[in-house]
Amino acid sequence: MASSTRPGNQANGTDSPGLRVLVSGASGFIGTELVRQLEEDGHTVLRLVRSEPTSASEFNWAPSAHMVDAKLVDSVDAVINLSGAPTGKLPWTKKYQKEILDSRLDATKALTEAMAHASTPPGVLLNASAVGYYGDRPAERLTEESSKGEGFLADVVEAWEAAAHLAPEGTRVVTFRTGLVVGPGGAFTPLLPLTKFGLGARFGTGGQHWPWISLYDEAAAIRHLLTSSLSGAVNLAGPTPATSDRITHELARDLDRWYKFAIPEVVLTTALGDAGLDLLLASQKVLPERLLADGFTFRHTTVESALANMVDNL
Repeated sequence: MASSTRPGNQANGTDSPGLRVLVSGASGFIGTELVRQLEEDGHTVLRLVRSEPTSASEFNWAPSAHMVDAKLVDSVDAVINLSGAPTGKLPWTKKYQKEILDSRLDATKALTEAMAHASTPPGVLLNASAVGYYGDRPAERLTEESSKGEGFLADVVEAWEAAAHLAPEGTRVVTFRTGLVVGPGGAFTPLLPLTKFGLGARFGTGGQHWPWISLYDEAAAIRHLLTSSLSGAVNLAGPTPATSDRITHELARDLDRWYKFAIPEVVLTTALGDAGLDLLLASQKVLPERLLADGFTFRHTTVESALANMVDNL
């Protein structure tokens, strides 16, 4: 890990056994739960914000201008980068596709450049990534050893992960490839209200695999990677694969609503273009091989458990 002389490190003789962790995207859907869990573990969380800081734990940055205080980066043990324009915002115009890519590259390069200018770079960079790397791969068993697929998101992820690996030598870099996060946000922002109104639907055949992970396990897996020895790509997906129909049908059942509609593939591709193909119709049977081999234990091992937990806490 990073230097033992940094504030908040047990080896420095302070009362706190935790690490100093710099997080971008801390106020987002995943970031909010991650910060909660990190602080519960006793870590000190510093937040990068684009607006004026409102507390001593917030620090301004300008990722599009590659502006991050190198002294701030020098003072932390780890960096967790969750920044990037949401892929669930529709439609994907050419302009917005550029924003999806640029927002990820700008944030990641801003952080790795600041790390390069730090006198003692952080020992670890945990950088968000996505299962979109694999493209549409029906019937394939996808692990971290699987090759890159085709499509817009696959190209975005390839460039995004390459930017993370610009971190200084000696910094352990993990690019965690996340699937559909089951919780009250992200992809479920539109799915929940539509299903509540009785408009839950099957997308295409419904037989395509959607890699999923509960919000709790997403944050817990990132926490695990913080002190793990793993580096490189790590799949963050539940251990039991599920089809999209299984997910949307179970959501309707948990909400006690009808599930009578189906949206044909041609409608999705015509209306949504690349977004329909990459987000809704791609089939990705992603398995978390490296995470499981490293000893991580999932709280929610089936999508039914994850969905029930989400609905119970609405």
